[in-house]
Amino acid sequence: MMKPAINDAFNDQLNKEYYSSYLYLAMSAYLDRKGLKGMAALMKRNADEEVVHAEKIFGFIQARGGTVKLAAIDAPPVDWDSVHAAADGALEHEQKITASIDALVDTCRKQGDHAGESFLQWFVNEQVEEEETAQELVDQVALTGESGPALFMLDRDLAAATPADAGSAAE
Repeated sequence: MMKPAINDAFNDQLNKEYYSSYLYLAMSAYLDRKGLKGMAALMKRNADEEVVHAEKIFGFIQARGGTVKLAAIDAPPVDWDSVHAAADGALEHEQKITASIDALVDTCRKQGDHAGESFLQWFVNEQVEEEETAQELVDQVALTGESGPALFMLDRDLAAATPADAGSAAE
């Protein structure tokens, strides 16, 4: 059985993962409106992946005899100042999620919840990959400067990427 503090903390993270999916869907829609189909597809894949993360947490709460408490999900932004700002926003969001996962690990340690801490190690490792992928996109978009042709080429590379290498499409 999950301790109430652990149950609440996992439910909070569950909600953050669903919000992450909403945020990436909003970014996908924004990039699609900008005509950047490759970047939009990358963000859509990110949105789908965040739902998988939420479902892992959902299942863990249930497996431990906890209570899943689905909360309202805040609406994400609809627009960004630029493609650069959207990429920066994705990185900043992943950094916040990393901090949230780290805090959840700390909560498990303080509460002596070894199963929770063990379960979260997958998320700790996943966040390294998530931040790396987001940083690569920020770096690649920054390299385009304000050049439409360079952004077009990056977008084309992202569109051609398979889901497995979508974060490293311009390598």
